[in-house]
Amino acid sequence: MVSELINADNRFLEILNRLTNKSIDDYYNPYKLFEWPDRLPEEMWWMSPELTTTYGTLLAGKFSEKELYALSKFESINFYSLNVHGIRELLIEVTRRIHTKGFETPSEFFHHFIGEENEHMWFFAEFCLRYGRKIYRQPAGASAAIPRSAVESLLVFCRILIFEELVDHFNSRMAADDRLDDTIRAINRIHHQDESRHIAFGRELVTMLFAKVKSTATELELAEIADYLRRYLTYSFESLYNPQVYQDAGLADPLAVRQELLASPARAELEQNVFRKTSKFLKKIGVM
Repeated sequence: MVSELINADNRFLEILNRLTNKSIDDYYNPYKLFEWPDRLPEEMWWMSPELTTTYGTLLAGKFSEKELYALSKFESINFYSLNVHGIRELLIEVTRRIHTKGFETPSEFFHHFIGEENEHMWFFAEFCLRYGRKIYRQPAGASAAIPRSAVESLLVFCRILIFEELVDHFNSRMAADDRLDDTIRAINRIHHQDESRHIAFGRELVTMLFAKVKSTATELELAEIADYLRRYLTYSFESLYNPQVYQDAGLADPLAVRQELLASPARAELEQNVFRKTSKFLKKIGVM
């Protein structure tokens, strides 16, 4: 049982206690923390330019700085929309497991995790609705079925970890980017603060879940797990390339724009940078 593995690991218990205490010490009220100006300046970066999907591509050279600012606005709304959808998914999955057999030990931390993620979803949605007047739809394929089997929880928490590490890559950089408006930097800074705890917890939990699965899985089953996670990494990254974003930014033939950007060498470089730490971790524990 997962519970036997977790209860036998004193290191995991120590980490859980430390992260739980950190959550309590760092608690804030998001409904009072943020100041929401009526509008944000249009002619400035809404996302660090190096993180935008056109950065370093031939297409970017065809746009004026003003057009690139506009594109960064809609890319930022898409990024925060992805956060809303991703958080909703992880809340559903973690809530399904809190105080259930096999997850007795981490359930105390799950309470803090659920509370913090719910608040994250609120301020990301608030940003999208205030400054973009919309939350972009969830990309097709986001609800791809996770096999209902002994590996279900492993895949669930791998997906959560991949999602959190992707967004934290963006959060940590935008929080420190003085080219961005203070409101944008603030929501990225506070999310990075919380996600650092969630990622630390997620890595420990995934390591333990995989060790348990590996002890009984066949080589074929392990290969299927690795293949599933590779496909999910690709899906997660490509969700940043939203044709609706390009349409809202006034670009002609947004589907063709997406295909051109996905085929660009700059895309491969950005994906490698975004998932560098994630891929290294998954390879280190042997799941990929």
